[in-house]
Amino acid sequence: MAVHETAIVDRHAELDSTVEVGPYAVIGPRVKIGRGTRIGPHAVIEGDTTLGAENRVFQFAALGAVPQDLKYAGEPTKLVVGAGNQIREFATLHIGTAGGGGVTRVGDQNLLMASSHVAHDCQVGNHVILANSAALAGHVTVGDHAILGGLSAIHQFVRIGRHAFISGGAMVTMDVPPFCTAQGDRAQLVGLNTVGLSRHGFSEEAISRIKAAYKILFRSKLGIREAVANVKAEFAGHAEIDEFVGFIEGSARGVAR
Repeated sequence: MAVHETAIVDRHAELDSTVEVGPYAVIGPRVKIGRGTRIGPHAVIEGDTTLGAENRVFQFAALGAVPQDLKYAGEPTKLVVGAGNQIREFATLHIGTAGGGGVTRVGDQNLLMASSHVAHDCQVGNHVILANSAALAGHVTVGDHAILGGLSAIHQFVRIGRHAFISGGAMVTMDVPPFCTAQGDRAQLVGLNTVGLSRHGFSEEAISRIKAAYKILFRSKLGIREAVANVKAEFAGHAEIDEFVGFIEGSARGVAR
């Protein structure tokens, strides 16, 4: 273990022997850090926070602080971060609340750019990118391979589907389905993230089906229930379409259109 002499690491913290801790970093008593993880200068990791293997936490990042939620009353909750993540300068990740399940969770291989924010009780998947100053309010769910542009903001309880793309500066107040691109203040759907789908191995046939389903769901004059029924009738049984309509049917807030 390589811990700089100016770092403050509580004696009760559990750090793998391969962890590196930079100058003036502060690590609290309930923190657990897995192998190969590097903690940059002046980073602060507190609360009941677990970091998996091979993460890199850059300077001035803050992990495990109490939620910015006036209902939080000091209940024991957690932040759990997977493996292989890059958490850049001034990024903030908070522990959960009892009312939100008690755990804020970030998966594997994510890039959280400078000044991005993951609030209490968020559930972030794998291979997600939060660009500079992108912010997730409490209870947000973000699917695998989603990309959130710089300065975008996601309202509490909103779901972002897999492979979705949120344009820079978007204000997202309703669910964004898988594979879609959303932009604007009170963000609306503007098409599909076809570049992302192609890069991640979706076949031409699958992308064509998604395009056809998107047109029925969001560019026809049908009501959403009727549109979903039509898509099911025509494309049911294909995994990507089942995921698409299943996300819409499971929306509690309503879906951006």
